[in-house]
Amino acid sequence: MDFLNEIRMAFLALKITDIIDILVMTYIIYKLIMSVKETRAEQLLKGLVVILVFSRIAQALNLYTVNWLISNIFTVGLMIVIVVFQPELRKAFEKIGRGNSFFNFAKIRNKDYEMKTDEIANAVSSMARQKIGALIVLENESSLKDISETGTYLNSEISSELLINIFFPNSPLHDGAVIIKEEKIVAAGAILPLSDNFNISKELGTRHRAALGMSEKSDAFIIVVSEETGVITTVYKGELSRNIDIETLKQSLNNLFVKQDDSIFKKADGEVKDGRA
Repeated sequence: MDFLNEIRMAFLALKITDIIDILVMTYIIYKLIMSVKETRAEQLLKGLVVILVFSRIAQALNLYTVNWLISNIFTVGLMIVIVVFQPELRKAFEKIGRGNSFFNFAKIRNKDYEMKTDEIANAVSSMARQKIGALIVLENESSLKDISETGTYLNSEISSELLINIFFPNSPLHDGAVIIKEEKIVAAGAILPLSDNFNISKELGTRHRAALGMSEKSDAFIIVVSEETGVITTVYKGELSRNIDIETLKQSLNNLFVKQDDSIFKKADGEVKDGRA
């Protein structure tokens, strides 16, 4: 009964600011866990938890040398974490900076998005039939201005004819990527960062590595057409989905232009996750 009374008194002593403090911290911890879920940082956090538990045990047992070693590991480890997880930290700060900003494609008027979808899908369908290699990056919330600057600035309306001409063999810009922002083709011939993922199938070439690398560093939606097979692949949040048909691509693009929802990015039967065949 004394224990229950102590709990009751503790609750009665809570102020509104204490409750707000608890709720804010709970939300921050939850968002932190969700943001690192299934990433390299998740393994790091697990390791930190193990070290913290071991540190408490060492303190309880008065293991002074072990405590000294652990404290120094944390001091040096902080700098290592900043260097190793720089891409993840950058993405986290970008999300904070964006706040609750709407998905960029939501700015496109409803009467226009179907036309944009058809133009992109028609171009991809034509290039797939002709086995013309293509790499199309659709900007999401993460800004791709630095990537666009590596290519040739266009700022053109989206049209299937222009996309096909850009990627036509031996054209000046066919080797790079097209960057699409909202309702414009911002740049062509852009250079994307290659993925360091060693699990990528040997069947996938440089375009697929570049698409996966771009997806690992941003939240862009990327379309790849294989020059060898004509197979259409979509890449989103570090996952490759192969053998995408045009109707599935249209459905994904239609939803992409009006809202942000991970479930809209449909996957075909030949799905490849994290670059693995």
